[in-house]
Parts: sequence; structure tokens; C-alpha cells
Amino acid sequence: MELPIQITFRGMGPSEAVEARVRERVEDLNRFYDRITRCRVVVESGHRHQRKGRIFHVGVDLTVPGGKIVVKRDPSEHHAHEDVYVAIRDAFDAARRQLEDHARRARGDNKTHEAAEHGKVARLFPAEDYGFIVGADGQEIYMHRNSVVGGAFDSLRMGDEVRFVVHAGEGEKGPQASTVVPIGKHHLPPSSS
Repeated sequence: MELPIQITFRGMGPSEAVEARVRERVEDLNRFYDRITRCRVVVESGHRHQRKGRIFHVGVDLTVPGGKIVVKRDPSEHHAHEDVYVAIRDAFDAARRQLEDHARRARGDNKTHEAAEHGKVARLFPAEDYGFIVGADGQEIYMHRNSVVGGAFDSLRMGDEVRFVVHAGEGEKGPQASTVVPIGKHHLPPSSS
């Protein structure tokens, strides 16, 4: 079955060359992780800046079993994103990293080189499948239901202690946890004594 791809151009006319590059990058992702069920890509040309040319914004939205992967980059500080192909490369590289994290979580693997931080659940929005953790430094970190290990999102309560790893990129709601592990008495497996 062929992966459905929707490509939208905003602030610019359609381009066969850009569309071909996007399709190549989607195929690369699909070869890496063949369980992608839907892909939507938005290529947007921003306003012309006085000292810079047009800056391109590329958004990638993938639907995968158990969740979504969304890359929405704001490259306003990236002079390199005056080239649409560089913007496409960066967006798809970020999508690949998130897809790798998703695949690892689905297998139950954890990255061992990332140090987990300690925090507490600050706010929960169960109907919308997300919440926020407050770290030891007082910063709020977004967490999605799919980032909570072992499907334990529904058992979380405000104030619960968690260990979490912050994703390298930022999402729409700021810093984002890629892995959240609940800790505490009611989240520990029963003892064998």
C-alpha cells in the first residue's frame, strides 16, 4: 500500500522540483519506519526581510501507530532557510529523529546516553492527551500521552514525581519530554517479598 502524502504550498506557487524532493524525503522515512500511515507536509514561504531574502518554513506531520509526529520549525533565525531545500532537509532530519525516538519507545528501548531529569507533574489535560512537568529548575516541560513509558499516562496525578528526558527540539508548546517515567510508590512494580 502506498503511503498517502499531502503536500501544501503556502505563499508560493507549486513547484515540481520541491515536491519531488519532499517525496524523496518521505520515502526515506517510510523505508526507515514502514508503519507511517499518513504524511502531510506544508512548505511555506515567509515574508521578505530587509536584510534577508524569504525564509522558508517546512512543517511535517506524520501519523504513526500510537501517535503523531509533528515538526513545525520556526527558522526565523536561520539564514540558511532562505534555501527551500535546506529548510526541507532540516525539517525531515528533525522528523527522522522523532521517528527514531518513537520506534525506540515502541520497542521499549531507552537511550542510555541521555541523563534523565527529575520533576513533578504540574498540569494534566487527559482529554487532550497531554500535560506539563515542572523540572528541578522550575521550567515547564510539555509531555504527550505517547511519551509516558508503559502507557501510564492515565494513572498520573498532579504532583506525581517523574523522570524525563527533554527532546532536543522544541514543539509548539515549548520544550518537550521525549520519555517520561513515573516514579513513586503507586508506579513501582509490586515487590516479590
